[in-house]
Amino acid sequence: MKYLNSLREGESLREVYLCKQAQVLTGKTGKNYMSLTLQDKTGTVDGKIWDLGSAVGHFEPMDFVKLDAQVTVFNGANQLNIRQIRKADPGEYVPAEYMPSTDKDVKEMYAELMRFIESVKEPYMKQLLKSFFDDAAFAKKFREHSAARSVHHGFMGGLLEHTLGVTRLCDYAARNYPVLNRDLLLAAAMFHDIGKLSEISAFPENDYTDDGNLLGHIFLGAEMVGTHIAQIPGFPKQLASELRHCILAHHRKPEFGSPKVPALAEAMALSMADDMDAKMEQFRELFDPPEYDGRWLGYQRTLESNVRISTRPGK
Repeated sequence: MKYLNSLREGESLREVYLCKQAQVLTGKTGKNYMSLTLQDKTGTVDGKIWDLGSAVGHFEPMDFVKLDAQVTVFNGANQLNIRQIRKADPGEYVPAEYMPSTDKDVKEMYAELMRFIESVKEPYMKQLLKSFFDDAAFAKKFREHSAARSVHHGFMGGLLEHTLGVTRLCDYAARNYPVLNRDLLLAAAMFHDIGKLSEISAFPENDYTDDGNLLGHIFLGAEMVGTHIAQIPGFPKQLASELRHCILAHHRKPEFGSPKVPALAEAMALSMADDMDAKMEQFRELFDPPEYDGRWLGYQRTLESNVRISTRPGK
């Protein structure tokens, strides 16, 4: 199989990909064309069908499609100029090849997260964490979910990988800054993106749900945690408010979608850990494949900078 991240300008290919999106548009000349988003486990690419004649068979978004195309470059990114396309037949593809997924061991990551939960000393907080992460149905969904559509950790296992990364950073912060309440901070780290389970649909769609568009993961996460807190008799009211504040403030600024600005040291530490883990993953994805070493990659909107990988020994 020719993976999307290995495509080079000018080459021709005949392959099967997952069609994430497809729409018919009208060009400047008044002629209709089709714009597609195609996916395999290495990422996505834009595709264009300029001639909507007999070479285009019937297919729908979320179908696997077999296509004949040439790789072109538009605005610095690969694009497929599609000459023929049809819905792929069963047996022409293996679905797992089209679902991007973490390269980490999911079982080991979840086990590490559970060890962090066991290290929490505050009994109500530990009970709250276990009410989520000990639940088999929740655990399965959490392990398989993405943390985003595309910006960072937008793959199966991405939510777990990102949550664990943020929790590790928060644990480090708590060990180095005594001002921080470790139990509150670690619980907030493990809960901070839990609303993504309702905001984003499961693969292969991995797209915003109605609640995701209407409410967003920050509100949804705080609501989910609040619902579980209400089922634990005697849960301290102030601790509940502090935990939900950390969730509500973890994007730090209103312009970043945060309903509240951090008012607690733990909320500030969480927002910084979340931002660091997300941005480091963005750099990692930009520098894959590794032959980008030493090359400028252009301005990246989410990083607000023109970026390149640093010089490595022997380069």
